[in-house]
Amino acid sequence: MIHPDQVAQMLLPTATATSHPGPVPTVIPTPPSYEMASDAGYRTLWVMFGLMLLSSATFTLASWNVPISKRIFYVITTMMSIIAALSYFAQASGHASSFACTTVREHHEHVPDTFHEVCRQVYWARYVDWALTGPLTVLATSLLAGIDGGHTLMAMVANVIMVLGGLFSAFGAEGTAQKWGWYTIACLGWVFTLWHVALHGNRMVEAKGARVKKLFGSLGALALLVWTAYPLVWGIAEGANKIGVNAEITTYAVLDALAKPVFGIWLLMAHRGMAETNADLDGYWSHGLAAEGRIRVGDEE
Repeated sequence: MIHPDQVAQMLLPTATATSHPGPVPTVIPTPPSYEMASDAGYRTLWVMFGLMLLSSATFTLASWNVPISKRIFYVITTMMSIIAALSYFAQASGHASSFACTTVREHHEHVPDTFHEVCRQVYWARYVDWALTGPLTVLATSLLAGIDGGHTLMAMVANVIMVLGGLFSAFGAEGTAQKWGWYTIACLGWVFTLWHVALHGNRMVEAKGARVKKLFGSLGALALLVWTAYPLVWGIAEGANKIGVNAEITTYAVLDALAKPVFGIWLLMAHRGMAETNADLDGYWSHGLAAEGRIRVGDEE
């Protein structure tokens, strides 16, 4: 009669039965791991919410004694700060985020490889913020330089494409053309934004004098620095997962502070003392539709 142990031994693969007699080694599946913000990250988000809220109030108060026809820069900077404040409130309160998961392969010597998921917290609220405030930054710099409406609109759309490409890439499947394909599209959006603003802006601002040209160059350099840093940070954070979520939050916070409060304060302070930067908008912007068609004193018949 064959002993039960002999039957079990016969059922094992040859290499295992001869080299490793005894129980078959097993591997316990690894549960998914989650990379998300800690208390330090949430404190940074709350600080940024307060900073953006304070900036919004400051820009609003500064615009009260400015005629509506000359208030466009104040309106733009105020909207940028308000949108950013809402975005940071959503992030700090624990909403407006999701998880992008990637599958990691683990190698073992005597048993088959196993796989487990690593899920990283992605704040989609910041992409909503950038998709709205980025075009406003483009509009402000275009108005400052006197760029025509056609190139301004194309630059604004290219900026939106840059942001949406980053958003879609953040949730793209790891190791596929989808993730880095969207990243490439985002980079192309960055190139076209820069091309429309820098190339046409430098040509148009010549007519406004040396002081405006210097201001446009300074603000343009700040915008270039920030717009270049955003995709680089994305590449090492959400793209390659080389830094943690807290470090990502802090880095983006610094860039957002430069792109909104610092940019806005710099623009408005220079604009107040530089009449050449005025962008007088009459008609519907200043008087509404009710004023259209009225006969004004001094109009030709």
